[in-house]
Amino acid sequence: MATTTIDHRSPHQVQVHTTTTQRIEGGGANAPRRGGYDVSGGGVKTLFPERGPSTSQILAILAGIPIGGTLFLLSGLSLIGTLIGLAIATPVFIFFSPVIVPAAITIALAVTGILTAGACGLTGLMSLSWMINYIRQAHGTVPEQLDSAKRRVADMADYVGQKTKDAGQEIQNKAQDVKRSS
Repeated sequence: MATTTIDHRSPHQVQVHTTTTQRIEGGGANAPRRGGYDVSGGGVKTLFPERGPSTSQILAILAGIPIGGTLFLLSGLSLIGTLIGLAIATPVFIFFSPVIVPAAITIALAVTGILTAGACGLTGLMSLSWMINYIRQAHGTVPEQLDSAKRRVADMADYVGQKTKDAGQEIQNKAQDVKRSS
């Protein structure tokens, strides 16, 4: 067997590789096998396994043939029915096309308008829902924020009061030290 490869790097060169197969006569116990198939010789023996089909394969074929045949028959009938319907409807469509085409355009525009109105309404409802939730969250947090601000103001007032006391005490101590030293 010879295989030909083309080297795309240099397009004017062709490489030929030859392979040889070894044939073992007799095909007995020494014949090379791959997955139950005789690969030494050729012909029909290489297409079929040594043992016959399994029970599950036979049952699958027995169940598949009637089901596949029925489905094939139904698809053929449906194709024939479609072709007959098309043959009957084509002259009707051609005859009524001056009415059908504007009607189809009108129906398409009406459906587009209804879908657009629905999308706008849904967008409006979603926006309204978002605003209501935002206001609820903001309204729910305002009292908490006020309480937090009151606590911070009270803490700051305590801190300032304590610092004022400390500063007054320090001034008083310095004044007493000045009196003693004079």
